[in-house]
Amino acid sequence: MDSTSTADTSPSHQESAWTTATHHAEGYDANVLSSPTITAIDPKRSPSALALRAFLLGLAFGVSLTFSLFLLQPPQNPLWRASCFLGTLSAFHFLEYYITALYNPPAATISAFLLTGNGYAYNIAHTLALVECVFRNYAAPIYYPEVKYLQPCDALLPAGERGRAIWLMVGFAMLLVGQATRTLAMIHAGTNFNHLVQFRKKAGHVLVTHGIYRWLRHPSYFGFFWWGLGTQVIMGNMICLIGYALVLWRFFSNRIESE
Repeated sequence: MDSTSTADTSPSHQESAWTTATHHAEGYDANVLSSPTITAIDPKRSPSALALRAFLLGLAFGVSLTFSLFLLQPPQNPLWRASCFLGTLSAFHFLEYYITALYNPPAATISAFLLTGNGYAYNIAHTLALVECVFRNYAAPIYYPEVKYLQPCDALLPAGERGRAIWLMVGFAMLLVGQATRTLAMIHAGTNFNHLVQFRKKAGHVLVTHGIYRWLRHPSYFGFFWWGLGTQVIMGNMICLIGYALVLWRFFSNRIESE
């Protein structure tokens, strides 16, 4: 008996074989191309949404920094402080996501930018800080020239340019120490760090006692507290400096108690 098999030379088979060969020749897998399975993208981790927010924050930081340097040129415009404040805000929110993505990938969602999850009080506080800065430097001298508007340096340091320069250095030191402390807290805590208060222990969660946690029990709170006060010292906001101190102290005290 002849066991020789005959090849299928029908047009449809030849076309299918040609198509498959072409896909492989071009670097494609025909099986993948024809697969009906499509992996769904989690809206909270949408690459386009994450990239857009990171881009806009970077753009805001660059524009704010450039504008601040421009306004510092003689004759110096005091609004460089407001522009600097917007720049520090942009850097803070970008770092919140970036550090989370590096050291706590499971929590690297859109909410990690902390752009909308801090509540209305957070947005109101920053808006009032900008309003006070603009009012003190523009509206007050025009409409209330008889009122002496104190800056933090006027109360604690000798008046004049020397006092303001020293207070600016203090403000930047507070801001940098605060930002560095919070960043280190997120790095050393790793996957144990969470922007939301956790009321139940998750699997794998441990009490962090190494790194910066050896010296501070709540370094992320400590860092944000001094970062916030530093921004107001730089802006020269006496009212918001006191307000930030009281509100942040109360907020973190209540949060620590709930933990």
